[in-house]
Amino acid sequence: MTSIDTANERPKSNPAGNAEKAPDNWTTGDEPMTGAQASYLKTLSEEAGQPDAFDPDLSKAEASKRIDALQDKTGRG
Repeated sequence: MTSIDTANERPKSNPAGNAEKAPDNWTTGDEPMTGAQASYLKTLSEEAGQPDAFDPDLSKAEASKRIDALQDKTGRG
């Protein structure tokens, strides 16, 4: 008898296992960042003392990576 990984067959049945994907693998990663990302990124940039880290032209994936880096720097991560 073979073991089947049902999470891969039905991702919604295991949302935690499917929740995190690398930003570079997002299907919508090339789209402009969301308003929520822009707002949070601006806040984090200011808190980290790096206002230049905010770039309004970032994609969703780029913004996510920059947010992760700034969260680590500010201790919010």
